[in-house]
Amino acid sequence: MLAQGHTDLTLYGLTGGRKYLDAAERHRFVRATENVSADVRLFCLTLCLSGGRISEVLALTPIGLDLQAGTANLITLKRRKRGVIRQVPLPRDLLDELDRAFRIRDRQRDPLRAHRRIWSWSRTTAWRRVKEVMAKAEIAGLPAMPKGLRHGFGVNAFQSLVPPHLVQRWLGHASLRTTAIYCDVSGPDERIFAERMWRPAPSRDGHLFKRLRAGSLIYPLSGILALAAVVICCMLTAYVLSP
Repeated sequence: MLAQGHTDLTLYGLTGGRKYLDAAERHRFVRATENVSADVRLFCLTLCLSGGRISEVLALTPIGLDLQAGTANLITLKRRKRGVIRQVPLPRDLLDELDRAFRIRDRQRDPLRAHRRIWSWSRTTAWRRVKEVMAKAEIAGLPAMPKGLRHGFGVNAFQSLVPPHLVQRWLGHASLRTTAIYCDVSGPDERIFAERMWRPAPSRDGHLFKRLRAGSLIYPLSGILALAAVVICCMLTAYVLSP
């Protein structure tokens, strides 16, 4: 479904292609990080699981990881007010890996190293690293970029029934109207409802049921019965109202 009426933002390109990673692509991306160096792997996982912008994750320092609370404290960009910090929960195993690889606890005790960036790359280098992992995961097109991970995070959060105000806070949106674009994506529950319409009603008439399953009848049996019920109701109403 296309996002309309919320903001000028959209999760789709001009020709209808989506800009976000779906669940299968997110899984492949995470698996692909197993075949790269530890620093690249941990950067890509932090980007994927925090929903942060690439520059926000690059700005992370040891002091910005709250290992006790289990959060990453990201400096929110694209806000009129500077210095807005948001806490985003991260998996404990990821935080443990970050601690082992970058000696986070030790660096937090050092006044000099506590405020130095965990990844010293430039934005261009970080972008290239993410694109390399996307290629390993065989992800191409509009989703195959860092923002595709952020959009995928938002879509996954809504489909996991995370409350909208939490999604807004985790993504660092100033307005809930911006966050609302992620609820316009068709999810598994919506497909279940659609499949109910596609499923033909069972019938004792085996031959008729076979024809329904084969698609040789235009309307499923339930639709015909519903139409007949409407016609009967209309006839009874007209009879009761007639002088």
